[in-house]
Amino acid sequence: MSNLQHTTADELETILQLAADAKLPFAQQDPRTRYRQLTTIADRLDASADDLVTVAMAESHLPEPRLRGELRRTTMQLRLFAEEALSGKLFDARIDVADPDFGSGPRADIRRMNTPVGVIVNFAASNFPFAFSVAGGDTASALAVGCPVIVKAHQGHPRLSELTANIVSAALDETGAPHGTFAVIFGRESGTQALSDDRVDAGTFTGSVRVGLLLAKIAGDRTRPIPFYGELGSINPVFVTEAAVAARGQAIADGFVASYTLGNGQFCTKPGLVFVPADHNLDEKLVAAAGKVTTGPLLTDSITTSFCERTRDLTQDIGGTTLVESVLKNGIPQPGLIKVRFEEFVEHYENIRTEAFGPFAVLVEYTDAAQLHSASKYLEGSLTTTLHAEQSDTALVESLLPALEAKTGRILLNDWPTGVAVTPAQHHGGPFPSTTNVLHTAVGTAAVARFLRPVSFQNFFQDWLPEPLRDANPWDVPQRRSGAGESAGWGRSEQGSSNVAH
Repeated sequence: MSNLQHTTADELETILQLAADAKLPFAQQDPRTRYRQLTTIADRLDASADDLVTVAMAESHLPEPRLRGELRRTTMQLRLFAEEALSGKLFDARIDVADPDFGSGPRADIRRMNTPVGVIVNFAASNFPFAFSVAGGDTASALAVGCPVIVKAHQGHPRLSELTANIVSAALDETGAPHGTFAVIFGRESGTQALSDDRVDAGTFTGSVRVGLLLAKIAGDRTRPIPFYGELGSINPVFVTEAAVAARGQAIADGFVASYTLGNGQFCTKPGLVFVPADHNLDEKLVAAAGKVTTGPLLTDSITTSFCERTRDLTQDIGGTTLVESVLKNGIPQPGLIKVRFEEFVEHYENIRTEAFGPFAVLVEYTDAAQLHSASKYLEGSLTTTLHAEQSDTALVESLLPALEAKTGRILLNDWPTGVAVTPAQHHGGPFPSTTNVLHTAVGTAAVARFLRPVSFQNFFQDWLPEPLRDANPWDVPQRRSGAGESAGWGRSEQGSSNVAH
């Protein structure tokens, strides 16, 4: 792509049509082929690490160790999704053989499996130029199930996006992916036009609430509305009990400061709001810990401007006590931290619960368990909620959990939320406004579910069935079979051998 600021209308039309043409042949490729495609992408990215990191440092202001670690995470998750594709589990193949004596009446032969939804438009994030960008988790999980991907590059790192896209495209060409399986586009108008186009079947996004809602509206207002999976804003509240402060106050202070300033506070899982007992005596510890933090430039000038405006709005509106003043030094925001009484939180909760994207957080002092219990009423949906508690807090925690669970996607105990492991059990999602779809995750192998839809086949001849549903099982994928008088069970053959947990 020669123009890294804007994809022309003719270029976009070509990309959209090629992706539409690739949709069916790409969906029909077998798991071994998808495995080779994803692992080859990962290998090529690893081999180009020096070039990629050099460009990323120049465009993102992020330090080399952080970027090298993020690139390793990116290639690791590509390989993880490759293994998921190879396993065949994502097909969720279910076979109900004909049963004339079925309880509710004679049952036909019915076979169901997941199929790709089609062409995906992925809006890349600014804060993770590798892991949530061109070859990040959304792209990896969509390719793993057989969906062509069009990435709208983030304007904060256009040269890195082009370099990464060239590597991905070459790897896919080398491993037999249909022409048009992957492309990158530039410019906001190009992104919205692609999302509006009927050849696109779903969208993904990581970014602000404002932009995410605009895109979700485009996806929902189309003549044929499509799924839109947006990860938006999250305050990620933390609840600290008196017993936890008494047992390990210093560790909590150090851990909190390290977490809310990690990556200059530009993580979607940053703990931006912490409830602590009024007699916590952590002020000096928090100030000392913040004083040891060295921050760097934020990702873009516009993010810096927005951060300064947001923190100024917070401090001027709610007052409170400034523990660490958020100021700019040579254009670099320093960590900021204020504390308020619980009554002030209740008065200004709508402002306080709105994310400040950068190294800033709010401490709320509660006086009793009743206030702690009522806090969740004033909170919106979040990606995470964290508890710092001791075994003696069993009754308190058990009474808090139902309300916290209703408003979060991941609950942590005695840990900090800014580490998001890419694992099968991970859930990186939550109620609005943290995401636009509470049912799904953007991290971990369960992320593939966003790009799959089930189809059932009834009374089909064996050789007319897709490979994952045939008795011969030529792709050797797990099948859940229920026959006449048999209970359902997972296996890889008609006889049900090699049982696989699903």
